[in-house]
Amino acid sequence: MLSYRVASFGEQLKEAREPDPEPKGAEVLLRIEASGVCHSDLHLWEGYFDMGAGKKLPFGSALPLTLGHEIAGEVLAVGPEASGVKVGDRRVVFPWIGCGQCAFCRAGDEHLCGKPQALGINRHGGYADRVLVPHSRYLIDFAGVPAELACTLACSGLTAFGALKKVGRLAEGQRLLIVGAGGVGMAAVRLAEIVTGQAPIVADIDDAKLAAAKAAGAAEVINTREDGAAKKIFGMSGGGVAAALDFVGSEPSVNFAVGALKKGGRLFIVGLFGGLLSMPIPMFPFRVIQIGGSYVGSLADMQELVALARSGRVQPIPITRRPLAEASRTLEDLKAGRIVGRVVLAP
Repeated sequence: MLSYRVASFGEQLKEAREPDPEPKGAEVLLRIEASGVCHSDLHLWEGYFDMGAGKKLPFGSALPLTLGHEIAGEVLAVGPEASGVKVGDRRVVFPWIGCGQCAFCRAGDEHLCGKPQALGINRHGGYADRVLVPHSRYLIDFAGVPAELACTLACSGLTAFGALKKVGRLAEGQRLLIVGAGGVGMAAVRLAEIVTGQAPIVADIDDAKLAAAKAAGAAEVINTREDGAAKKIFGMSGGGVAAALDFVGSEPSVNFAVGALKKGGRLFIVGLFGGLLSMPIPMFPFRVIQIGGSYVGSLADMQELVALARSGRVQPIPITRRPLAEASRTLEDLKAGRIVGRVVLAP
């Protein structure tokens, strides 16, 4: 088994070679075909999340750790208690695994568990040629979908899908704003009309990403660095957007999204770039706005999303395939903003 692991935060990933793990109980061993590189991997690699005002939330998992939570591959071996899969099956992994015992887990919301066991975050993940999945129920058949697209459904697709489902169906004339046209934002552009019924307005600071978003189905795009960008949003939306999704999660992006809301509008913050939000409290009741968070999605959400992809309704975001050995370079490129869409590592 070959993997590239975080041995020290912020440093080059270390190559590791060891015998293939042998699945026990309901465990399943996959040969990885494709593993997406997510922006949250960047924070995990750096070892902290920016909480604003100079404060940092340290990443608590022990090192060394193999990152990567967007994983698709072929079943190599199954434990004696595994069911529903056999050697040779191709499956995409739901990585947001919980403790299985708490109220969230019992309700089917393992992604919200307070004692997570997520692949690539709390246990070894997909920057490897093999991955051990703790139970066969976390494997979803992606027949008919390219592995490079299927793996992205586990985070960029699922995160976008979960956030859009919080917005729900928008009425005629109501507008949706997507802030950030990275991998997750691009997935949201592809899914927005399916879930909300409306093609979105997309805002970003990168013209190349905006061009990709327009090609992916955005109704309008705007560079937030333009003079009068906020006023232009109001013009595009007829007085403000009914809902906004911030896939950046920085102080400037959140402030821009809040400013774009119409009275009664809703903002869901998804991105983890970091910072501190400061707002006059009376503005909440005066404008009747709501601000909330959204974190990936449930196993049921991912099963629904994969079914949509298998039906042909989910078009791929821009995907670049790179060798597994380029995992470190990919993290560096992601940090520098040089990636449009998603990079998928292939052993």
